[in-house]
Amino acid sequence: MENLPPSNRSTDAGLIARYGDYLPVPKSAQWISLNEGSTPLVRLHTLCDPGRGIEVFAKVEGANPTGSFKDRGMTVALTMAVHDGSEAVICASTGNTSAAAAAYAARAGIRAFVVIPDGKIALGKLAQAMMHGAKVIQITGDFDDGMEIVKSMPTEAPVALVNSVNPFRLHGQKTAAFEIIDTLGKAPDYHFLPVGNAGNISAYWMGYTEYYEARKVNTRPAMVGCQAAGAAPFVSGRPVSNPETLATAIRIGNPQSWELAQQAREASGGWFLASDDDAILSAQKFLAHREGIFCEPASAVSVAGLITALGDESLEDGTTIVCTLTGQGLKDPDTAIAQSPEPVRVAPTLTAVRDSILD
Repeated sequence: MENLPPSNRSTDAGLIARYGDYLPVPKSAQWISLNEGSTPLVRLHTLCDPGRGIEVFAKVEGANPTGSFKDRGMTVALTMAVHDGSEAVICASTGNTSAAAAAYAARAGIRAFVVIPDGKIALGKLAQAMMHGAKVIQITGDFDDGMEIVKSMPTEAPVALVNSVNPFRLHGQKTAAFEIIDTLGKAPDYHFLPVGNAGNISAYWMGYTEYYEARKVNTRPAMVGCQAAGAAPFVSGRPVSNPETLATAIRIGNPQSWELAQQAREASGGWFLASDDDAILSAQKFLAHREGIFCEPASAVSVAGLITALGDESLEDGTTIVCTLTGQGLKDPDTAIAQSPEPVRVAPTLTAVRDSILD
């Protein structure tokens, strides 16, 4: 492992610097940070309903350094891995975890190994892991197969596991709930978010609960877990064999944080729902066309779920709603291009371009 320079703690703007009192990180630990967090909370004008007093916001986690919410957990997980003397980390991933693990391992000067499923990873995410120097191991199986392998790997090789079964990951991810409350000045009434491996819904609930217990707020939101119809084990109540969805980041049939997610749903009075791929892609396009926010398909499932809930009037009037958008749209450019019209091709003249505009 390379010798890390000391943190300049007067200028560090990462999560550990801001929320260290709520994180299980020793004061002696060397922070591994890319100044993650502080992501925008954007009002979604086209989904707000003034007549019903409903306000809707998006927590745009694609603004994190590697383009997804995974950076929140990885800053704490890598900090603790380095603090404990680890010289390598490993994860199974559908894409975003591998990108974050590789980037933060590079930042720490240690090795990263990422296990990805066969042919089911968006190229934008694979490119990140490869460019950050991770060794990418593609198995002829799905994410759930990979997860079973990496959970046993720390006993087989000198590596630290940094999937969301690592409790430090969830502690980092809970800080998004802190930021939402700090921005709104209150907790939302409902929180819609994508659910794949189910660590994030568990982490948000942890964050809301810690602020509630610290008396920073006097309410907590109902947690609404949104899944793809082809990969919806929480909706069906059992693991799904051979999950299928274009939203590759949540293409998970056997979530590792099952019990924690169920506890979050029950304690919050929330529920799980599923949207098919057409609804997910429609929500992705809606956000891009109407709100100027380009997120990956798995992120858009939270808005697809909200649109369904608004349509069946299952949400109370006078409420504040937050949707988590977990990752940047450039993570999966192929899916975006596939559902967009081809560029108009014209001659390189003023007349041709003008006629195309006026057509």
